[in-house]
Amino acid sequence: MRKINCLIVDDEPLALDLIERYVNQTPFLELKGRCHGPLEAMDIMDKEPVDLLFLDIQMLDMTGIEFSRTLKNGPKIIFTTAFEKYALEGFRVDALDYLLKPFNYGEFLRSANKAKGWFDRGEPAKEMKEDKQAYLFVKSEYKLIRIDLANILYIEGLKDYVKIHLQDKSAPILSLMSMKAIEEELPEQDFMRIHRSYIVNLSKIEIVERGKIRIRDFYMPVADNYKERFQEFINKSSF
Repeated sequence: MRKINCLIVDDEPLALDLIERYVNQTPFLELKGRCHGPLEAMDIMDKEPVDLLFLDIQMLDMTGIEFSRTLKNGPKIIFTTAFEKYALEGFRVDALDYLLKPFNYGEFLRSANKAKGWFDRGEPAKEMKEDKQAYLFVKSEYKLIRIDLANILYIEGLKDYVKIHLQDKSAPILSLMSMKAIEEELPEQDFMRIHRSYIVNLSKIEIVERGKIRIRDFYMPVADNYKERFQEFINKSSF
């Protein structure tokens, strides 16, 4: 498993400690250092390969936004801040994500998974794994569980949770995250949202009949606002 080399930049010791603990809990992240400001960060990046910055915005010598603009072809960035007003400006400098303090591990993991998805897609083709070997980690019952994307049948939304139905398990995996969050981590060519409550693995569809999809013995409706896109997929796949 390729690890993402991380650097934490924050002038608050408690924030550094928290993010370091979260990074160490996450199997696909490798901590390369922690520092209190941009100058210290630049010194570390001169010596160590860094793929991803967890970067505070509000710092004394230079803001995280200002620092990010000095990084040409540098690491990807996840901003961390206590001030929601900086969110839009953060995305204008092409940040991968934005974590609003205080954040918990579930929120951190969603951002980390987003970064992992970017790096998996962004690696040179010769280094990438086949799509069927792609995976993500989800938190379930205080554990991180690796799920191979090719093993997913469909995903069901349940208020603040998702139920991930797998090909090789009788019981689904339950995880505290939104449908939107998990949808963003799935490759569009393989998965499609067909309803407010359902995302399907397109390769697992067995029957399409009267506006419904069957996977295994379970039927799911295609909602009106998703029908056009789904029909395009059907048209391309039909003979």
